[in-house]
Amino acid sequence: MPVLADIKEAITRELEGLALVIGWGQGYDPVHAVPFFCRSSADIDRLIWNPLCVHNLVSYLPKLKGKKVGILCKGCDSRSIVQLLQEKLIKREEIVIIGIPCRGVVDMNKIQALINGKEVIDCSFTDKTITIKTSEGKQEASLDDVLAAKCLVCQYPTPIIFDHLAGAAFSAQRPAAAVDAEVKEIEGLDIPARLAHWERELDRCIRCYACRNACPLCVCRDHCAADARDPHWFSQRTGVNEKVMWQIMHALHLAGRCTDCGECERACPMNIPIQRIRRKINKEIKELFAYEAGVNPADTPPLYTFKVEEPTIKESEW
Repeated sequence: MPVLADIKEAITRELEGLALVIGWGQGYDPVHAVPFFCRSSADIDRLIWNPLCVHNLVSYLPKLKGKKVGILCKGCDSRSIVQLLQEKLIKREEIVIIGIPCRGVVDMNKIQALINGKEVIDCSFTDKTITIKTSEGKQEASLDDVLAAKCLVCQYPTPIIFDHLAGAAFSAQRPAAAVDAEVKEIEGLDIPARLAHWERELDRCIRCYACRNACPLCVCRDHCAADARDPHWFSQRTGVNEKVMWQIMHALHLAGRCTDCGECERACPMNIPIQRIRRKINKEIKELFAYEAGVNPADTPPLYTFKVEEPTIKESEW
């Protein structure tokens, strides 16, 4: 049975007991999907599933606390659910998870480069290709060539937690070492070169906070330090120091919490590779505490607990 048919069957069984199901629907043209709230049986046929379903829908869950809802969930997205459950920011009994084993989603920047501004008439997929029909002809490409970078190193293609699984489970096809390859490349630079690298990258930041707004673990948006005026943590100056300060603070607030879903980087309108900063901190957390965010529902995040001594941390000898 096709995956979309599995999804619709699961929703049909569960919808009566739910306030809504969060999924994806068709966007303004054939190459864009959008988050879609399915509230009735009439909405079920408007749901879609294909590599255009890029959004991590888990960011909606904390706002819906108190309602029983369903959610369509890719493998990488499921880590966000696990992390929110660990932090008691959502309740398991209020969520019905329809998991979808995922072979990757597209990078919309690569799609835009492929169509080069032409009007899109149709878009279709096979297991290995994408075909886009435009007003000036047809463009075909290997699916691997347009996948998001995070998908090329994905370690959790099958959801970690689910109530229904749409499609067959499968294991990671990429080596685990590939996740930290870019981080190690930057670690190989000396300190001044690293600083110059990030000042160059982050100078493009316009402090629109799209990275924060898309992040499923940024749940304190009503009290965000970026918006606070008392105390006034950030000035409105547009220098690179303020931009670096914001990105470092955002990354540190996600220490031991970031599930590497990549929404921050996907949402960035300036194409800044900010996921690398999160991956660097994830790498440090894994080495220090043997912990990977959102992987084991039974784990306690390391910064949510305390030990008198950590075997991997050498105390200073005063």
